[in-house]
Amino acid sequence: MTGADASDEGLKGLQVLIVEDEGPVALLIEDMLEDLGCTVVGSAASVAEALRLVEAGGYDVALLDVNIAGQSVLPVAEALVRRGAPFAIASGYGPAGVPDSLRRVPVIQKPFRRQELEDALCAALG
Repeated sequence: MTGADASDEGLKGLQVLIVEDEGPVALLIEDMLEDLGCTVVGSAASVAEALRLVEAGGYDVALLDVNIAGQSVLPVAEALVRRGAPFAIASGYGPAGVPDSLRRVPVIQKPFRRQELEDALCAALG
């Protein structure tokens, strides 16, 4: 899928859950997603809040920061895997900052551009 195809077809209308503890970064991600035609249906700044939103459902794909307020996002990722929900990970450390159990998940390194976000979400959606 090319970037143009993804934004025109693959991501348009998608409901996205964001798990990011830094407010300005979360807002930037929301703006990028809106530019791609997505709707942000939830944003969590803690693992507990993220777990509640994951269980509530109502999203097509999620984007997880690897470290949320000093805690690993692994419990959230495991909850998404149990639900069969696709997700991608954003990390300031790139793939090196992701636990081995999540190596199959698309990872983008912060800071990232809109195209990288789009590509990661398309990869998560398969």
